[in-house]
Parts: sequence; C-alpha cells; structure tokens
Amino acid sequence: MLVQLQHLYSLITRFIGVSFIAVLISLSAKVSAEPLKIAYSDWPGWVAWEIALEKKWFEQAGVDVTFEWFDYVASLDAFAAGQLDAVSMTNGDALVSAATGAASVMILVNDFSNGNDMIVAKPGITDVAQLKGKKIGVEIGFVGHLLLLNALEKSGLKESDVTLINVPTNETSQVLASGDVDAIVAWQPNSGQALQQVPGSTAIYTSANDQGLIYDVLAVTPQSYASHKEAWGKVVDVWYQVVAYINDPKTQADALAIMGSRVGIKPADYEPLLKGTKLLSREEAKIVFQKAEGLNSLYGSSKVSDKFNVTYDVYKKPQDIDSYIDGSLTLAK
Repeated sequence: MLVQLQHLYSLITRFIGVSFIAVLISLSAKVSAEPLKIAYSDWPGWVAWEIALEKKWFEQAGVDVTFEWFDYVASLDAFAAGQLDAVSMTNGDALVSAATGAASVMILVNDFSNGNDMIVAKPGITDVAQLKGKKIGVEIGFVGHLLLLNALEKSGLKESDVTLINVPTNETSQVLASGDVDAIVAWQPNSGQALQQVPGSTAIYTSANDQGLIYDVLAVTPQSYASHKEAWGKVVDVWYQVVAYINDPKTQADALAIMGSRVGIKPADYEPLLKGTKLLSREEAKIVFQKAEGLNSLYGSSKVSDKFNVTYDVYKKPQDIDSYIDGSLTLAK
C-alpha cells in the first residue's frame, strides 16, 4: 500500500509539480487554522470580553479567537448567515435562532440580568398598575416583551389592558422622549438613556424582580463545537478569569476603565451598569447548569422563554431545550 501511495505521489508531482502541491497543503493548513469567530455587542456581560482581549489572555491560553463587534440584532443575523462560530445572545433568543434554522449550543452563561432590563415610565407613572390603558414601546417578541408580561401579570393586568407599540430597543429612549408612548421596555444602555433623556421618568420594574428570566450566553454552532471542543474549553476558562478580575476589588477599577472605554463611557458611569448585571463565577454557573424547573436553572428559564415564544407565534413548535445546552466545559473543573 505504501509503495502504491508513493507511486501515486510521484505521478502527481510529475504532471502538476511539487510547488503546486505545496500551495494546496499551505492553503489547507490556513483554512484549518482559522480563528474562532465570536460576535459580541453592547451589554456589560459581553463587553467584559474586552478585558481578556486587552490582557491577551486568549493568546496565553493558546486559543486563536477573533471577536467581532455588532449591534445586537445584526449579530444574530450574521450568526444565522453562517458568518460566525459563536454569538453572544440571550437564552430566549438562542431558541428563536435555532427554531428559524440557525442551531446553536449554549456552552457558557455569562450572567443574568439583575436590573439592567427595565420598564421606564414617563413622569407621573410610578408603578406597573398605572400602565392600564397606556401605550408601551417594546420590541415585540424579544426578552423585553417577556419581562413586561411578567410585570403586568404580577400587577393583575393582562396584555390586552395595554397597547403595545413595536419599537426597536435602540430607539426606545427617543420614542419615550417624543411623548408617543407612556412607557418603554429596554436594556442598558438604552434604558439608562431613557431615564436621562426624560426628566422625572422612573424605572417602575426591572429584571432584578425576575432574576434568571434573562440569561446571557455564549452560543456556538454545533459544527464548531464538535470540531473545536478543546479550544472552546479554553475560551470558557478565560471567561472565568475575566469574572474574577472584575470582581476583585484590587482590579475592578481597571476592569471598569477597559469596559467603559470600549463603549465610550467613563468608568464611574459604567459601574451602575455592571451592578445591574450578575456575572457568574464558575461555581455559580455550575448551579445554573443543573437541570431543574424555575428561573435558577438555565433549563427552567429557557422553558419559560420557549412557552412565551410559542404563545406569541415567534415560532410554531416547542423546542428541544436539552439539545441546546451543554454545560460540560463549566462543570469539568
């Protein structure tokens, strides 16, 4: 067999040349060595990756990655178009993405929203019950819509008691300031901008009231995960290094400076945004990756999102949630 292969190689090189084969080998090596392409956007739990990039922790860990900055919805579109290995998104949106053809595996939970997602109401409205009969600007079918429904239910209201105006999240602060709606639902930095732009406005309900309703994750294509699992394990390890750096009082100021610089915000102004984001250490994430009902589990939380998505016709059939979650890289250590 070896002799036959050597003879075949001799024939090939005779007719097309050794140099051409060398080029093919070089191109093949280049393709196989492409970095992992990860999309991230303007959310504290994802901006935090900037620390690892600046400190060159990925290089130290021996993993080749490229982080690409997007507006949130654009990052989901790029992932669906097959341009990325992974994208930073919410667990609910991971289900939507998969149901519409872009399957992923949630391998890392960065955080859960702990106050940064808000219902912000105009002056004079101080609680959710006062929203009855009012107009609310919200990006329908996204996590803000789910947060709003929870808030309404807890206040004895139904969705039919209010009028929803479909507004892209990045436009909510302007819409509230225009007076076209009585309240908006948005996440930071948009929710904070609404509070600043409309004097006297109030955050009448936040994700701190529903901890675990909105998990922010790193979702990877099944193909990339299967082919590069060891590399993804290194990415996960770097994440927990980032969390430790942010949470350490000795290094938190530097962390805030790096994160604030990425989005053009002073460190002192970025700190409140960080407080509204519960970053998860490895030990905390191990609990979240346990299969259980309720919002303390990524599985339980995703079931709530799945029910919402089917109810509001975001997609037709309930998703196989278990197939979209793999916490083994966190649980391994």
